[in-house]
Amino acid sequence: MTEFHVSPAGDDSAPGTPERPFGTLHRAQRAAREASGEVVVHLRTGTHVLAGPLELTEDDSGRDGHRITYQAYGYGTGDQEQAVVSGGRVITGWQERDGRWLAEVGDLETRQLYVDGRRAERAGIDGLPGTASRTGTGYVTDSSAPLDWQDPAGVEFVYRGIYPWTEARCGVAAVARDGDSATVTMSQPAFSRAVDLYNSAWEGHVLVGPDLPTRVENDLAFLTEPGTFALDRSRPGRHVLHYLPRPGEHLARTQVVAPALETLLRATGTRDVSFRGLTFADATWLRPSSDRGFLHYHGNAYYDGGGIDRVVVVEGEAWVTVPTESETIPACVSLDGTTATRFEGCRFTRLGATGLGATGGADLTVRGCDFDTLAASAASVTGSGNALIEDNLIRRIGLDYSGSPGIALMNTVDCAVVGNHVSDVPHCGIIAGPGKGTRILRNLTTATMGVLADGGGIYVGGPQGDSQENGAVVSGNVIRDTRTPYNFALYTDYGASWVTVEGNVVARADNTAVLQVSPPLEHVVYRGNFWDADPLGSDAVPAGVTYEDNVTLADEGELDAATAAIQARAGLRRVRVR
Repeated sequence: MTEFHVSPAGDDSAPGTPERPFGTLHRAQRAAREASGEVVVHLRTGTHVLAGPLELTEDDSGRDGHRITYQAYGYGTGDQEQAVVSGGRVITGWQERDGRWLAEVGDLETRQLYVDGRRAERAGIDGLPGTASRTGTGYVTDSSAPLDWQDPAGVEFVYRGIYPWTEARCGVAAVARDGDSATVTMSQPAFSRAVDLYNSAWEGHVLVGPDLPTRVENDLAFLTEPGTFALDRSRPGRHVLHYLPRPGEHLARTQVVAPALETLLRATGTRDVSFRGLTFADATWLRPSSDRGFLHYHGNAYYDGGGIDRVVVVEGEAWVTVPTESETIPACVSLDGTTATRFEGCRFTRLGATGLGATGGADLTVRGCDFDTLAASAASVTGSGNALIEDNLIRRIGLDYSGSPGIALMNTVDCAVVGNHVSDVPHCGIIAGPGKGTRILRNLTTATMGVLADGGGIYVGGPQGDSQENGAVVSGNVIRDTRTPYNFALYTDYGASWVTVEGNVVARADNTAVLQVSPPLEHVVYRGNFWDADPLGSDAVPAGVTYEDNVTLADEGELDAATAAIQARAGLRRVRVR
């Protein structure tokens, strides 16, 4: 075995020994690339600040059956050191003015801020002031408040619940006086695309494009709540960061970190690489701040132009427009076409997009990791085979992009989500889109659907194979406290087919499940599940569904007693969390 050491206090001209470690991960990467056999790179305690993303290619693969491992020193022992891989920038040069802190930050662009490791929220207000209406290019309001916005082109409108499952973001281009009114011109092409995309009819209500924003963010005029910040970009190259401190925070002893990189680690085509015991932190995602905005549709998907289809939900009564193609929120730790990649005992935190994302490739294992304080999802796997996401704790995700699920699978083959605990998320806990051989087993979801509607603790949509043998299995999961109205805690939707839903427990949801959806379910089996209320449609089971041996126990005590064995097996193995 060849071992290298890297420390924030090290030196890249050193040999990488325990006594004389390298100073940067990039130098350690070069050394690992040149070594043979089993290679371990030990990250010593402290924050390893990246000047740019760590880019791994096929040349960084393990060779001849050996692995290359990046791990915290002492991993798996009582002496394991705390090693943080960070894309952040410590903000210095603060001045205090009228109770606020401000610092010139050059050309820094960021959408997040962390103060002593704690997330600061972007300054904002609820809705557009005054009596407002939409125009062809934006909005007009009888309030003069928008005229006081100090950096109008930095302001962003948030549209929560355009569709019940959707939250969009569009930037402002300019604000002008129009007599006694203020005219807000929105950025293009985001706004015109939003008008094209978001159209629907439901229960007599017709939507044509976004209505008024539900929230308005990022201007000094909104900086009234302690613990919030705004980034003023009105002077190119001389941006100013403003922060309103919380009680007890002091300039001299408070560390403020702004995520500067969008990607911490990108692996492309690698084989046999492991990451163990590392913390990945402090990255952002700047795309929503552009003139294209963030036109969310569903889950991790957003619209970036192209065709739009109309989907009829109820003939002559209900329809909705959807994009024919979409993009996926990127990941701050990104894998593309990798094979036999392992993440064990890692933490993903303070990230401005999805934590970990894999596209293509095969044989990914994510085990025993913590995901928290993320702007989007924890883990997203698209087009991959034989991935295992197991024994991970996922909480406080989707903080900026509320449609984000905790775990998302899309177009995967033989992938498994096993024994995870997903909690405190704004929409779905676990999503499986079209795929084959998906296994969702013994997970615990609690406090899902906290913000948006029309989802569940576990959501399965689209074809899941072409037979019972290669279809999806959803078994042994416990789903509790699915929060918002209009949800289906265990949700097979949108033409789901070849799915077996068996031996799950659902309690404290608006609806436990639904059997009648559009397009209809085909070859879906609900067997031996336990609920505290009957699923919608169980009194008239549709032709494509087999519904047998399910038990409804409205009394919580009776339900818990009858399902004690299932509940004991669901969720984390390493730590029991309730």
